Amino acid sequence: MKVHLRMLGCRLNQSEIDTMARQLVQQGHEIVDDPTTAERVIVNTCAVTNEATRDSRKLIRELNRANPEAEITVTGCYAQISPQDISVLPGVAHVVDNRQKERIVEQITGTPTALFDIEPHARDSVVPGALGRTRAFVKVQDGCDNACTFCITTVARGEGRSRAIHEIVSEVQALHAMGYQEAVLTGVHLGSYGHDFGDKQGLKRLVTTLLAETDIPRLRLSSLEPWDIAEGFFELWQNPRLCPHLHLPLQSGCDATLKRMRRNTTQAEFRRLVTLAREHIPDLSITTDVIVGFPGETDEEFTISEAFIHEMNFAKLHVFRYSVREGTPAARMKGQLPKRVKKARSQRLLQHSSQQEERFARRFIGQKLHVLWEQVIGATEDGFISVGYTENYIRARAIHPRPLTNLITPVQALDYVDGQLIVNPVIE
Repeated sequence: MKVHLRMLGCRLNQSEIDTMARQLVQQGHEIVDDPTTAERVIVNTCAVTNEATRDSRKLIRELNRANPEAEITVTGCYAQISPQDISVLPGVAHVVDNRQKERIVEQITGTPTALFDIEPHARDSVVPGALGRTRAFVKVQDGCDNACTFCITTVARGEGRSRAIHEIVSEVQALHAMGYQEAVLTGVHLGSYGHDFGDKQGLKRLVTTLLAETDIPRLRLSSLEPWDIAEGFFELWQNPRLCPHLHLPLQSGCDATLKRMRRNTTQAEFRRLVTLAREHIPDLSITTDVIVGFPGETDEEFTISEAFIHEMNFAKLHVFRYSVREGTPAARMKGQLPKRVKKARSQRLLQHSSQQEERFARRFIGQKLHVLWEQVIGATEDGFISVGYTENYIRARAIHPRPLTNLITPVQALDYVDGQLIVNPVIE
């Protein structure tokens, strides 16, 4: 059977769609890039904003127009909170909520899945890079116990639930056997891993176990809430296989705004955490998320937030304009701001992001780094143009006589051009 897979939204959705792809290939099915050739289509939707739900509906309609004969199975957060809206869309045969998502492949094929019992032929078929990535996203946790006023995730994903450590170890070992060089641990609320087991040091214990019981060259953590980082956590980076990159969502650098967002941190606490992290982890890249135009955000609050962001000197900002999400407390708040204000504030922070990103990358010119090469994007007379990421998550580009996809190579950083570190691979 030919299956086309699509997703919108976060890395967790990406991890889930990648898992479905591996399960389907293990059963002998074919993943196709062209939806017009598919017999089945699976869509993993997003509902983080009203715009995300519109994009999800639009994608489903486009897929149906492209191939009216294909049965469409829809899952994800939009399917969880609005199943009736999805079920009436043309082409939709099945709507599967998030709790049943792990059984989608079994439901549409009628064959039980065994993710970690990988046959040799399947290892050869699910090659790193086949989905445009050489990093594997590993879902270790689902659900969220936070109560941020702008977020619908608690409704869409439920309370926090952690996978058993032995399952995660088995998955990472299997991914390494397939040829993956990096595993990225993902979850809705990754820092709460193990809390439902009564283990407040759960994530630290998980990472320690993975570093001890697997040989995958790189391990990376996705987003961590600042208040979830336990004492002694930064000691983990004494192992060089753990990538020196932390994504710590700030959302705002103003305490008054953070309080309305119901974020469990303050400017002072965040500053203390960042200082501690940089003291313990050499060459650390810290990236963050920021929301502009949150209800009630005055010019003064934005100025305070902007100054703090400048002070923190992040390696990269992901800037989001606040948009109303029905069903959240923030949607009912007074002081909703006009689009023009949100746009102007977004543009100012994006300028900061561009400057800070370049400043961070240029620190490494002349130094030796290591790049996991993701794909070849072109060729010149001098060789193939490869792109990938350094251990501290700087996008890198090189020209080399042979394709470098899925190799980790030492490189010499030469320059920074158009958002990429220009490097020279040092291959013996």
